[in-house]
Amino acid sequence: MTDTPARLLSLLSLLQTPREWPGSELAERLDVSPRTIRRDIDRLRELGYPVEASRGSEGGYRLGAGTAMPPLLLDDEEAVAIAVGLRGAAGQAISGIEESSVRALAKLEQVLPSRLRYRVGTLGAATVPLPGTGPAVDPEHLTVFAGAIANTERTRFTYRTGDGTESRRHVEPHRLVAAGRRWYLLGYDLDRDDWRIFRADRISEPRATGGRATPRQPPAEDVAAYVTDKMYSLLPTYSARVTLHAPIGQVAPAIGEGFGELESLDDETCVFHAGTDTLDWLAFRILGLGCEFTVHEPPELIEHLRKMAERAERGASSTVD
Repeated sequence: MTDTPARLLSLLSLLQTPREWPGSELAERLDVSPRTIRRDIDRLRELGYPVEASRGSEGGYRLGAGTAMPPLLLDDEEAVAIAVGLRGAAGQAISGIEESSVRALAKLEQVLPSRLRYRVGTLGAATVPLPGTGPAVDPEHLTVFAGAIANTERTRFTYRTGDGTESRRHVEPHRLVAAGRRWYLLGYDLDRDDWRIFRADRISEPRATGGRATPRQPPAEDVAAYVTDKMYSLLPTYSARVTLHAPIGQVAPAIGEGFGELESLDDETCVFHAGTDTLDWLAFRILGLGCEFTVHEPPELIEHLRKMAERAERGASSTVD
């Protein structure tokens, strides 16, 4: 790469990843000599970027936290605003930007001066977001794992299972996966010698150990699909078969695509097939169709609808003073 400005931007982009880069690896990435890398590092320092260097066979370069924000990136107010916004996005798991928010937050917090980190922390402590439908996740925990994944580093943390049992875990993090309003960590559990999925809201006291993680083949090429399949396989599943006393053309728009299948019986009736882990979803979906129906299975749905009807009857017959 002979274009110096473009090479400096590429070098800066690599250094913003939270890891230490050996000079030889940077030279190979940018297709230049180690001497050119040393000169480019000096240029970045002259521009105000706090590039740190360590000596020895395992030494290298990394972008550290300086006394001020590096020039041409963000001023103090912008840095605080973006850090707070990224924390909120990471905690709320906004669809489409979850992983990007965590990666960006990890990069930003790596170079924030201490005074700005303090401002971000105090503003976050003083802010109370409206409660969402999912469990709360500490964004700092996510940045610990994001950094460990980038650095190929081992971590230790305390994990609480669904029944409240706590245990210490020694894990090589592989990926963070956002599913709806929840975050999951896929990692290799060294004590159990197997891949494990951890709910991020059940993790406490995470820290990177500095030990290098062993390169491993992940359990699946599509990590998000793997985590989703594993989580759904642990949930109870109900397969519903319901006769709807209405023409298929009448109820099809209300059901929509991806929420079950319709099978026409005759001009006046059809059968609704659906699978889910939530009886409430099935009940409200069927009741919302606005037609008479007969539930054939599962028996749990029949009992659930019966209890709903009893509650509705009691509510309708109560007297309001």
